[in-house]
Amino acid sequence: MEQKRIKIKDLLTSAEVGSTVNVKGWVRTKRGNKQINFVALNDGSTIQNLQVVVDVPNFNEDLLKKITTGAAISVNGEIIESQGSGQSVEIAAKNIEVLGVADPEKYPLQPKKHSLEFLREKAHLRFRTNTFSAVFRIRHAMAYAVHEFFNKKGFYYMHTPLITGSDAEGAGEMFRVSTLDPKNPPLNEDGTINYKEDFFGKETNLTVSGQLEGELGAMALGEIYTFGPTFRAENSNTTRHLAEFWMIEPEMAFYDIKDNMDLAEEFLKYMIKYALDNCMEDLQFLSKRLQEEEKGLKAEDRQMELIEKLNFVLENDFVRLTYTEAIDILRNSKPNKKKKFQYLIEGWGADLQSEHERYLVEKKFKKPVILIDYPKDIKAFYMKQNDDGKTVAAMDILFPGIGEIVGGSQREEDLDKLMNRMKEMDIPAEEMDWYLDTRRFGSATHAGFGLGFERMMLFVTGMGNIRDVIPFPRTPKNAEF
Repeated sequence: MEQKRIKIKDLLTSAEVGSTVNVKGWVRTKRGNKQINFVALNDGSTIQNLQVVVDVPNFNEDLLKKITTGAAISVNGEIIESQGSGQSVEIAAKNIEVLGVADPEKYPLQPKKHSLEFLREKAHLRFRTNTFSAVFRIRHAMAYAVHEFFNKKGFYYMHTPLITGSDAEGAGEMFRVSTLDPKNPPLNEDGTINYKEDFFGKETNLTVSGQLEGELGAMALGEIYTFGPTFRAENSNTTRHLAEFWMIEPEMAFYDIKDNMDLAEEFLKYMIKYALDNCMEDLQFLSKRLQEEEKGLKAEDRQMELIEKLNFVLENDFVRLTYTEAIDILRNSKPNKKKKFQYLIEGWGADLQSEHERYLVEKKFKKPVILIDYPKDIKAFYMKQNDDGKTVAAMDILFPGIGEIVGGSQREEDLDKLMNRMKEMDIPAEEMDWYLDTRRFGSATHAGFGLGFERMMLFVTGMGNIRDVIPFPRTPKNAEF
């Protein structure tokens, strides 16, 4: 009878010495001599490799030659106590089958240190490295935690459209969706493209946000959240930008800005606690990796140790202050006075940059910060206008190393105020009529926020580049795999 396969993770935690098992996986390394070989086997279920002990005289020489780094093998054998350090058990091989060979002359991931840049070029294989297997196991855990958090709170998961006829942020920079012949599109009399002939009968784009549709759901179901891909055609090649990224956007009826802040803080802490409770081995590996990488840096230039940083967010209440208070702090700060900031803060109304956000979090308060009451001129049309006529009930949550990780607001529920604001910003009301209906029929206080999933992943894993926390990054001039 064929032995049932056991995952390496389960074998290391529960298998009994003396029992016979079958494991399958990919070879990480093989070392040894004419008498004995040691094969490090990994099947993706854990960062840990299983050591397979091979008694060389008992096996065919041609078979052993095929067991090279990257090859997939199946091993039947007996669990024995480990002689080496690091693991309590290993497996003494009785029978080995090579399921798939990996030519060592051609297989690009040989057992040596590869740069993250090199691995990005091999994104289809990088899951097989310790670093990326750890990152993507954590990514799964974080996605699961998102659903668990909102489900426990009685929110409904809502799928908002990826193809849209509106620009939620008023930001432009959207990807067009069209089936028209690019060489010979139908034209209007004035020479512009006639989108009435297109598939949807109008100009459509990939969405930058599910928020507006999410608001419609919240105004009937009470509390909803979206979690899906969003797209931005911004020609930005930084370590923080992707053209395709995942957003989590809850929208809540009967919530004001304070309820919104409370929920966002609770949510972020829930996800971090979930990572600490469920991904400790992978986090420890990534922490060690980061410390190795930063060995040459001065102490003040090094990041906080990863697990310490995650606990730091859990253990601290987020500081809450207004945009106006933040501007005063920044204007009077040393880096501003000494002209160390790339963007100097002259006065009220300035759009805060990442360097300002990080100063507030890392230098001034040394804990996460929630900024509220931004000038209405630098924020989106749908945000609740405050009584001062100058600011809106917006909130941004700032994290160490990242800057802004969450952006949200109380939404403007007053139809007249919303329509006046749209007029000021040249947003055509007739195209947004469906959205305005929520203010016409049974309007109520409501609020919501957006969390960029990859930014959260950067924070939780300690990785430095957003392209390394999404399986297949989409960036300017790059849509490989």
